[in-house]
Amino acid sequence: MKRSEFLKRFGIKLDMAVEAHDLIRGETGREIPGVKMDKQTFSQGEITVINIMEPLGAQIMGKPIGTYITIDAPVIRENNKLAHKEVTAKLAEQLGSILNLKPEDSALLVGLGNWNATPDALGPRVIHYSLATRHLRKYGPQEIFGVLRPVSALAPGVLGITGIETAEIIKGVVDRVQPNLVIAIDALAAQSVERIGTSIQIANTGINPGSGVGNIRAGITQEFLGVPVIAIGVPTVVNAATIAQSVLDQFMQQINQNPVLAKTVANLNPISVDQAIKNVLQPYQENLMVTPKEIDDLINNIGKIIAAGIGQALHPSVAPEDLEMLVH
Repeated sequence: MKRSEFLKRFGIKLDMAVEAHDLIRGETGREIPGVKMDKQTFSQGEITVINIMEPLGAQIMGKPIGTYITIDAPVIRENNKLAHKEVTAKLAEQLGSILNLKPEDSALLVGLGNWNATPDALGPRVIHYSLATRHLRKYGPQEIFGVLRPVSALAPGVLGITGIETAEIIKGVVDRVQPNLVIAIDALAAQSVERIGTSIQIANTGINPGSGVGNIRAGITQEFLGVPVIAIGVPTVVNAATIAQSVLDQFMQQINQNPVLAKTVANLNPISVDQAIKNVLQPYQENLMVTPKEIDDLINNIGKIIAAGIGQALHPSVAPEDLEMLVH
């Protein structure tokens, strides 16, 4: 059974555009019409830019038309501050390439997620480490004008905590504060465990909170808010079903190298395999999400990297070390 069919049977959506692109191109063996991909490397990782330019490409990818930038940097897992600074600089560079803001334009940072659940606390953690400057226009020294962009920051919580749809809270703030741009940060679900805490996706298409874990909320998009929305996300969980399928795939590859064993399992019914996975996951309604035990450290590291990257992109005239000093 094709991987895409397996994901559909289990109702698993791919948050990462790069994973959807690799899956579709791998199964079809050809380029996706209306979609362009570019890759570049840097000393600590790789940057993949996927541009969905036509409705047909959007339909095939299951993603809106727009730009999706993925920074893959396994070094994020390590306690290497110098390497983290380079990842931060690359994040600021890529984010700056799609900001499209005038020097006097303002921005609203929104940290999506549940601060009480560590794998879902990325958004609030980024807000904790971010620099809010909008109030300084009124209460700060005059010399900051023209140096620090007006930035507001908000961690609105989740529906289960507030009883209010997150998108409604953000819409109310946007209507009142009237920013020129919203940057929403959220935790994502990945297909591969290798991407947990090491892949950063930037998209200019907005975001649908909770879609990767089957808990779709109202979309935080330009259509709903009335201003452009850039989404920044990092995978923090993987569906247990995809892990089980990956183990089975590797097991079958090893068996197929042995002609005798290959004949034994040649008639294995893929549907039966899927049903076995469903039976194991049944107590959790096939929606068991897995995260590493060191997720608290990963969330802390990534929160600092993303907050610093956003700060450098929004305040390009301020040196990174000065921004870090202002935050602290």
